[in-house]
Amino acid sequence: MATIRRIGFGTIFELEDSKVGIGTDAATHTLQALGNIRSEAATDIGISSLTTYQGFTDKEARFTGGQIDIESQSGATSGEIVIDGEVTVSSATTFTSGPQNLTVTDTFTLPSGDTNSREEKPTPGSLRFNQDFATLEFYTGNNWATVNAFADIKTNPQGRGRAVWAGGYDQGGTPSTTTTSIDFINVPTLGNSIHFGELSASGQDAHGCGSETRGIYMGRFDGNTIEYITIASEGDSIDFGDITTARYYGASGSSSTRGMHFGGDEPTTINTIDYVQINTLGNALDFGDLSAVRMCYGGSLTNGRVIYNGGGDSFPTGGATSTYDQNIIASLGNAVEFGNLIEKVSYGPSGNSNQVRGILAGGLNTPGTPYYSKRIQYITLSSGGDAQYFGDLTEFSLTSGAGVTQTRAVFSLGQVYNPSSNDVNTLEFVTIATTGNTQDFGDLRGGNNRNHSRVISPVSDSHGGLGGF
Repeated sequence: MATIRRIGFGTIFELEDSKVGIGTDAATHTLQALGNIRSEAATDIGISSLTTYQGFTDKEARFTGGQIDIESQSGATSGEIVIDGEVTVSSATTFTSGPQNLTVTDTFTLPSGDTNSREEKPTPGSLRFNQDFATLEFYTGNNWATVNAFADIKTNPQGRGRAVWAGGYDQGGTPSTTTTSIDFINVPTLGNSIHFGELSASGQDAHGCGSETRGIYMGRFDGNTIEYITIASEGDSIDFGDITTARYYGASGSSSTRGMHFGGDEPTTINTIDYVQINTLGNALDFGDLSAVRMCYGGSLTNGRVIYNGGGDSFPTGGATSTYDQNIIASLGNAVEFGNLIEKVSYGPSGNSNQVRGILAGGLNTPGTPYYSKRIQYITLSSGGDAQYFGDLTEFSLTSGAGVTQTRAVFSLGQVYNPSSNDVNTLEFVTIATTGNTQDFGDLRGGNNRNHSRVISPVSDSHGGLGGF
């Protein structure tokens, strides 16, 4: 053992086997100091667990830029730990007792990426930002779902559950004319529609889709204008932009962020698919093509990830079709044929969906008697395949769209065959999770109380595209 004595110091500084002791001749550590140590203007490199010399309990420990603020220290910390500036948490870090209340004064950034970069089997509750949809999403343990604040429409009358029809063609009017009227119903209740506002121009074929807050109408008989409304309020429509090509007899569907329009006639039938970002004003962009040229006429179903579009007429070449297509909403590209309806339908059938099941009703059959259909059919959206029989409308009808919540679908009959073609304003409903025939809901009022005979695919704030991907 080496002993070193320094003049002026009464304490022995001893060194043995690389162990240093101050105030002891039996050092057990690389550096061991027995007694009190005082320091001023000390800098800690990194963040350490320290006890300050006074021996009192700290109310606060403050760290700034990796340095301890000595003025805030007065003992072992048992209160707040305050960190100013950026904090880096490395991967695999675990909170043994997570913060019950986290206050962020600037920003808090979540992991982000496109849909394809999702983890396949993350921890349930994992949260991320989806750049494709511009939405927050979380992992349920089975799938990724969007973060939405769904109001319980059964117990909260002020919650969502509104369906809004716009425009139409009054075949029975004098003279026959289109209308600009916008009307709405509250789907969870029964009753007649209420006046909402007016379209900026006549809308014989105003095909609707939308998000929880905004409804969009595009594809119309007399122009290429896209218009929008705020569903929770009432008032006239506002200009949104233009569809790529003026056309009518198409169909629309959406997720919570993206609205799409399929096919139509301009006056020749086309297979074009357009899309818009619902929360951003502007013209529609090209998405891809349908599997075949056809007029879809309102038969779109969606669960938020996929849109299914069925039926339609490939006039003037092929006539009525029984197939339906599938499109992945988040990606651009052509539709893929995915299954068959029970029967060929040229106009219609009108449809809507919750997240599980899509319901289609009525439509114009291939020429015959009766000319219209009263059949209701359904598709299980997660599995696809051929449509199944659900029940019947009360009359053979060229239906004029369906409003929907997660539990109920409401159909506007529009134009019926009984025993000849005439307009009605009847509303009928079914419970989506069951099967069976429709029941009376109320009446759809038109502009100046005229009937709507062709009011296509209303906007709903609670359809199947709004609950997840």
